Amino acid sequence: MLKIWGRANSVNVKKVLWCCEELGLAFERIDAGMQYGVVNTPEYRKLNPNGLVPTIEDEGFVLWESHAIVRYLAAKHGEGTLWPKDLRIRADADRWMDWTTSTFASLYRPVFWNLVRTPPEKRDMKAVAEGVKKCGELFGIVDAVLAGRAFLAGDALTMGDIPLGCFVHVWLKLPIERPAHPNLVAWHRRLLARPGYDKWINMPIS
Repeated sequence: MLKIWGRANSVNVKKVLWCCEELGLAFERIDAGMQYGVVNTPEYRKLNPNGLVPTIEDEGFVLWESHAIVRYLAAKHGEGTLWPKDLRIRADADRWMDWTTSTFASLYRPVFWNLVRTPPEKRDMKAVAEGVKKCGELFGIVDAVLAGRAFLAGDALTMGDIPLGCFVHVWLKLPIERPAHPNLVAWHRRLLARPGYDKWINMPIS
């Protein structure tokens, strides 16, 4: 059986868990990271020398990096669904996965960590304000794309929706003033209607 190491409240682990639900895959999840430890043990470092989550083991094949894992599982089990057969649609989905990491995530991180995982007296609210402004501008790009399609790469859910879909749920729950992005909100509602998203992403922020 597929094994997944990682705590369920990690955004990167959530990507893999949601992906597995979409693909109907059975798996065993092992808590690891932060309060659970595990990641600094010699045994885990042999699997993932970075000491981060998630890591998977699939029939003896070990893989880390959340987007690589999602691509691998989608390619193996989701041809024609999460892994589009059309090369251009697949490239579009792939682009949104990379965009989430290379462009969005680093600007979002100070907002999340300060508001969710930092005590109020230690929060850098200037960094929060800057991050909210920049993320709002980036979500404007996404909102414009979603004006003409139901999902990021077209009319059907693909692997491209998974990374940003995990972030947008928290973004819409944070106690901040956000720009009005109606198409983004509508996309989020479509994601919430999916059982796997509701199970693994629609949970209290922590």
